[in-house]
Amino acid sequence: MNDRQWCAVTPTVRIPMSEISFSFSRSSGSGGQHVNKVNTRVTLRFDIGSSSALTDEQKQLVRQRLAGRINRQGILLLHAEQRRSQRANREEALQRFAALLRQALHRDKVRRRTRPGRSAKERRLKAKRLRGRIKAQRRRGDYEGY
Repeated sequence: MNDRQWCAVTPTVRIPMSEISFSFSRSSGSGGQHVNKVNTRVTLRFDIGSSSALTDEQKQLVRQRLAGRINRQGILLLHAEQRRSQRANREEALQRFAALLRQALHRDKVRRRTRPGRSAKERRLKAKRLRGRIKAQRRRGDYEGY
């Protein structure tokens, strides 16, 4: 098995493996005898409230953004059963867990208002002049539409 001690979410956020628990069960679907006798499905559990790796602000963000994946007890549940081996499903669950947390903790940059550049102003004025010429031609009767 993998002996790693941390699950790296971002460069600044690392979840200790001791705060993540796994349970194993039989996977659903086809697969014959193998799927009927091997516990390859992995369920990852992470108690957000008791985590020492996240600040209170980060916990609140995770609770808000992942509300659909958190049960009433405040535990984040994640299932992985795509692979044939328990180890591969465990790794996949950890990768998906890290990606979910990374996405939940991501903050969009605040947009700073900027003024249009000189070339943008020139393009806009050129387009306005062109549009004005087209309309002026219509007024003079040079336009043969319809």
